[in-house]
Amino acid sequence: MTPAEQLVALSRWIDAPNAHRDPEAQAWSRIAKVGEEHGEVIAAYIGAIGQNPRKGVTHTLEDVVDELLDVALTALAAVEHLRGHDGAALSLLEDKLARVARRAGLLDG
Repeated sequence: MTPAEQLVALSRWIDAPNAHRDPEAQAWSRIAKVGEEHGEVIAAYIGAIGQNPRKGVTHTLEDVVDELLDVALTALAAVEHLRGHDGAALSLLEDKLARVARRAGLLDG
């Protein structure tokens, strides 16, 4: 299974138990999940730097990286959901990366 196929399968798996819900509610929950994952990154980083003196160091930078990847994966799966699981999320990400790199002056054209 290609990475794009894996992403589609994951997104469909997330959608399956929510198929009975209103489509707008499904979309809102997928998008809100990205925000939830973002909060987990913040919590992990606070734990990695020991910002909370009561708790001390509770996470590693690897935990932070793992949470950041969860955000990326959650966002890409939400893209698949919004596009009807067409398998395009990763190629859309590549296109977006190229546009941003071009805007930053890192690519020609």
